[in-house]
Amino acid sequence: MTQYDYGWWASVLFNVLLFGGFVFSFLRPKKQIEWRTLGVFFAFIVALFTEMYGFPLTIYILTSVFRVKLPVVDPFSHINGHLLGTLLGLPLWGKLLICQIGGFLMLFGLILLGKGWKQIHKARGDLVTAGIYEKIRHPQYLGMFIFSFGLLLQWTTLLGLIMFPILMYAYYRLALREERVIAERFGQAYAEYAAHVPRFLPWGKIPGVPVDKHRIRPLLLPPHTETKLSPENQK
Repeated sequence: MTQYDYGWWASVLFNVLLFGGFVFSFLRPKKQIEWRTLGVFFAFIVALFTEMYGFPLTIYILTSVFRVKLPVVDPFSHINGHLLGTLLGLPLWGKLLICQIGGFLMLFGLILLGKGWKQIHKARGDLVTAGIYEKIRHPQYLGMFIFSFGLLLQWTTLLGLIMFPILMYAYYRLALREERVIAERFGQAYAEYAAHVPRFLPWGKIPGVPVDKHRIRPLLLPPHTETKLSPENQK
């Protein structure tokens, strides 16, 4: 008899409210674009937790539409819903290991979110360049990326794979928008900070580079490859 370990809609609601509430409390959206971007994140976690506990859409699509034969006797038992481990034919301990790695990444992402929020909250509107902001300009958004990737690794789904790059792009665009606002407000001070501190990944620094207030580093480029951007290129 086939085991069906889904239909736990209370668990779907609990996890969406739990993790969504954590992220909401750290990001505190105010502007319309911030609410829209946070909406993309909520759509992402709703889709993933729905497949994790409610309805295994990806497994149905793979087995019914694409006729994929999963290397398990019972594809609808919950442990076999760890799709990455199931497709790789891993034993139980391998699937649990992937799950734990994903959980660690989720925790690390939430810690980054918390650290970034704490410093911004303490600054009360001043430019923050110390602490974790000495390493990267957007630790909160990096925390979002890491948390979301950990969740996707823990429970890989087709919708998650589609929505994850959309989520990253949405927060990348929001980061660019925020940088333009901050550059207008703090001028040369922020320009010099942005010239020495990468946007998302801590890949070294070049001290003493003269810049104007519109000089903002492109996504994920090391400092030595930085180019000067015009205001039109920053839109």
